Amino acid sequence: MEICHKRGAHAIGGMSAFIPAKDEATNQQARAKVRADKENEAKLGYDGTWVAHPFLVDIAKEVFTAAFDEGQVNQKNKPVPQTGVRQEDLLDVRIPGSTITEMGVRTNINVGILYVESWLSGVGAAALYNLMEDAATAEISRAQLWQWIKLGAKMDDGRTITKELYMTLKEQEMEKVRQLLGPERSQGEALKQASQLMDKLVLGSTFIEFLTLPAYGLLEN
Repeated sequence: MEICHKRGAHAIGGMSAFIPAKDEATNQQARAKVRADKENEAKLGYDGTWVAHPFLVDIAKEVFTAAFDEGQVNQKNKPVPQTGVRQEDLLDVRIPGSTITEMGVRTNINVGILYVESWLSGVGAAALYNLMEDAATAEISRAQLWQWIKLGAKMDDGRTITKELYMTLKEQEMEKVRQLLGPERSQGEALKQASQLMDKLVLGSTFIEFLTLPAYGLLEN
């Protein structure tokens, strides 16, 4: 935001990936989370934001309109706090107090495979667990898994993340994936290819730059 305003550009917040569910209680929880998220962005001084579904546009518009000074359509007129961010700060990815959980590992496996299956089936914007996901989601999932295995990272219960642990958890998550996809898609070629591609991305000795590079080869075949 600081750099955007310094250069006269609008600073846009992050995307809210929530999409409507059939359950109204889930929708209400999603709207509450989105409102809190957008209120925080507006408080920080952003000029706007984006959402994954029209269902959330009214919340975003209401929050940001309320944050603008009278007669303004952005917040570029307000002073921006100087953060003093240095080059080395941009390379420091440590999160104080953070841990790797088994649920986090499982989620990366599950969502990564589901997205790749969707991508190979021709759907690049996939609705997964009431969130709109794109290739970046699978990229983050497989990259974290590869790094954790490569570095021998430990979970919060003390277990080291190994290739063997990955395969054990993946086998269990594949059963959940099959149940979610249903009998027809779970028997399809796309899921088989997605499973094999995830193994290649996660277990390889070198990090593949983009998952779509080997994935395009599967489309051509």
